[in-house]
Amino acid sequence: MNQPRKVAVVGYNRIPFARHNTAYANASNQDMMVAALNGLIDRYRLQGLRLGEVAGGAVIKHTREFNLMRECVLGTTLDHSTPACDIQQACDTGIESAVYIGNKIALGQIEVGIAGGVDSTSNVPVVLGERLRKILLEARREKSFGGRLGKFMKIRLKDLAPVAPGIDEPRSGLSMGGHTEITAKYYGITREAQDLFALESHQKMVKAYEEGFFKDMLTPYLGLDRDNNVRKDTSMEKLAKLKPAFDKVNGTLTAGNSTPFTDGASCVLLASEAWARDHGLPVLAYITHAEVAAIEYVTQRQNLLLSPVYAATRMLRRAELRFQDFDFYEIHEAFAAQVLATLKIWESAELMKPFGFDQALGSIDRSKLNVKGSSLAAAHPFAATGGRIIATMAKLLNTKGSGRGFISVCAAGGQGITMIMEK
Repeated sequence: MNQPRKVAVVGYNRIPFARHNTAYANASNQDMMVAALNGLIDRYRLQGLRLGEVAGGAVIKHTREFNLMRECVLGTTLDHSTPACDIQQACDTGIESAVYIGNKIALGQIEVGIAGGVDSTSNVPVVLGERLRKILLEARREKSFGGRLGKFMKIRLKDLAPVAPGIDEPRSGLSMGGHTEITAKYYGITREAQDLFALESHQKMVKAYEEGFFKDMLTPYLGLDRDNNVRKDTSMEKLAKLKPAFDKVNGTLTAGNSTPFTDGASCVLLASEAWARDHGLPVLAYITHAEVAAIEYVTQRQNLLLSPVYAATRMLRRAELRFQDFDFYEIHEAFAAQVLATLKIWESAELMKPFGFDQALGSIDRSKLNVKGSSLAAAHPFAATGGRIIATMAKLLNTKGSGRGFISVCAAGGQGITMIMEK
């Protein structure tokens, strides 16, 4: 049996992320994804090339976007015979898309592909109420004008009110923030610790922008040339003044230590070593391992965003690595409390026992964690976050010239994914 081929990260691009109902309020998922893809194509001179496949998706989609990634390819300057498919695994989408493309490269099925993700929380579907939907369907089945008119006469003014879109967990009825509020209380994550973690994320990203770290990673779009959630002037004093966002009485999660609704798109270019060499592109890093996991969260409501506890432990065992064997750690910051709780569990053998593990992973050097800031600063357009994180890790490893990186992303539905990248 042939050994799997190495999967190289050879390029990346994204548009700046924007808080919802700001710069991209009128941009669709397709608009944003095409902008990110065309920026990637221009940067790496891919115009007119037929790639093996493009994969990605969005968490929030209109029904007209049923073939989103293929339509996006048709909007780019790639050869239009490049196939594409949609993948959706909530906030894991960007990483899972890279795993999908990477596995095809490793098996020799394709030589090169793009993995991406996009989301708009501004341009959301407006859903009809159930009673109005049924009346309209009944009217459509009527054969005569009179029959249709009779059905329409049943419509009342209140039936015309749209159903507000929501991303609450269907099994629990709680939002991610509601679940994470329970997580924070359960694991004793204080408001001060959350605010400090959020502050550091902003400070690190502000510094990264000032140093030009993101200069070759972004395509300006609709007037933005950087993420508009990054706060240079935030402080512990300002964060402390914010009111709880989910538990209004006893809560510790606020708009400052939680990611806001966000619009944006990202993509990464993956290839075999031979394709990269033939096209004059350096290998920035390799994707070497990945693990996806899920966790029960309906009865154990503190667990919703903690499945990386499983994914990381299993992945590290397969890779025969310790949690300390990494030069950089990129852990998605959906909420400061979720990151801090996950780290606390990994550090404690006692807290790992309820997850079925008899040993702790141990602590890490926090100076290696999210060194350029992460989601609390950049914000979080669900499916687009994975591409941002892979790109950041690839550039960190390439700049260092060697090393190993650990990635962890939590997601809705009690899922999560981890990845190892190496140089």
